Amino acid sequence: MGVSDLFWSASQEELKRGYVEKENDYICLLCGKKVEKGIIYPDEGILYEAGRYIRVHIEKEHRSVFEHLIHLDKKLTGLSEHQNNLLKLFYENKSDAEIQKEMGIGSSSTIRNHRFVLREKERQAKVFLVLMELLKEGSKKSPGLIPPHKTARMVDDRYSITEDENEKILKKYFSEGIHGPLKTFDMQQKHRLVVLRQIVKRFVPGSTYSEKEVNEILKSVYEDFVTIRRYLIDYGFMDRKPDCSQYWLKEGVDGTEEEAVERKKELIQQYKEMKKEAGVYQIRNTKNQKILVLVTPDLKTMNGKRFQLEMGGFMNKQLQEEWKQFGADAFEFEVLEVLEEKEEGFFDKKEELKKLEKKWLEKLQPYGERGYNPLHKERDTVE
Repeated sequence: MGVSDLFWSASQEELKRGYVEKENDYICLLCGKKVEKGIIYPDEGILYEAGRYIRVHIEKEHRSVFEHLIHLDKKLTGLSEHQNNLLKLFYENKSDAEIQKEMGIGSSSTIRNHRFVLREKERQAKVFLVLMELLKEGSKKSPGLIPPHKTARMVDDRYSITEDENEKILKKYFSEGIHGPLKTFDMQQKHRLVVLRQIVKRFVPGSTYSEKEVNEILKSVYEDFVTIRRYLIDYGFMDRKPDCSQYWLKEGVDGTEEEAVERKKELIQQYKEMKKEAGVYQIRNTKNQKILVLVTPDLKTMNGKRFQLEMGGFMNKQLQEEWKQFGADAFEFEVLEVLEEKEEGFFDKKEELKKLEKKWLEKLQPYGERGYNPLHKERDTVE
């Protein structure tokens, strides 16, 4: 299960302690961190076994389960702002007189009345939980509601969606299947929520993406990818750095753990099935139009070059300096020509790539003020 599913399906005792125990690990219900059993975890010079370390994690990262839960949206807790503030002060063991003075309300007797009201609310909650359990057992035909993701910005009627409704909405807007393109994004908000919840499954939990990578994924979903990207942020599915350099899924918004594993397998398989194409490509500085021409037996390695530039370890020092100066968004990667490989007879791929490279070097002359290629090559530039 994903973090959100685990959170909502956890028992009251599991929610109190903030984690669930599985066969091979412990999982934090507050952020999804997994602590594998059988491993000793060092922390500030102290060694902890897994069961103790998950509690240390909750104390250090979340202060306490109470601290985390009390800051959830009021639609999830059912508490008014006034009740929320009172519970915080009660948790801090403040006396009625101290609370009355700090909140500036009524008298000490007023605070005692609030304590009574909250105890009544607790008793009502226990009865309601029993009623819901009995309802589940006695009515198998009742529609199951899909719980909202834990990082939803504002939970309201839009989140009242049954599993049957969810399936019908997806079929309506993804006519070619849930992995295909979206027909339109012009829809009511409730439907938009269902669609966004499906789109976000195209991202791998725990991974970070550049804005361009997010755009590329969303382009396969819908032409107005910028709007989709904005709504994923607005609805609390994704988060990003202030400079928009990195995006990631928020904890608790991905699907089940099985779905995440299957999605990773699917992405790996898609990568393996991509035809390995050789060819020539260029890296172009859009600020000064200078280019670097490169040849490669596998054009997929362009992403590796981008990574080298981002990490500051690219082979061409001049381009690396200007990458740092102008920023990643100033550079474009473009395939110039794909090598046509002969299926019959002798074919020297490396030699043909050299010819292809020579052709484009002569055509573009990426030297001096025009580019980053050295005028006299000191080594073979085939990757």
